[in-house]
Amino acid sequence: MSEIAEIINSLENRIEKLFIKIDSLEKNSITLKTELDKAAAIITKQTDEISRLNSDCESLKIANSLLGGEENKRDTKLKINSLIREIDYCIAQLSD
Repeated sequence: MSEIAEIINSLENRIEKLFIKIDSLEKNSITLKTELDKAAAIITKQTDEISRLNSDCESLKIANSLLGGEENKRDTKLKINSLIREIDYCIAQLSD
C-alpha cells in the first residue's frame, strides 16, 4: 500500500510542477504577444516614415532638377521654356 501512496505522491508532485510550468509559459506567452504588438506598431510607424521620406526625396529631386546646377543648366532652361509654352497655350485657350 505504501508503494501506491508513493506513486500517487510522485504523480501529484509532477502534476503540480506541470501546472507551475504551464502558468510560467502562459505568462511568457502574454509577454511575447505584448512585445510583438509593440514591434508591429513600430514597424507600421517606420513604414509610414519611410513612405513620407521617399515622397520628400522625390519632391526634392524634382525641385533640384528645376533649379538645376551648372551641369543641368541647359536642361533646366528647356524645362522652363516648355512650361512657359504650356502656360501660354492654356492662357490662349482660356482667352478664346
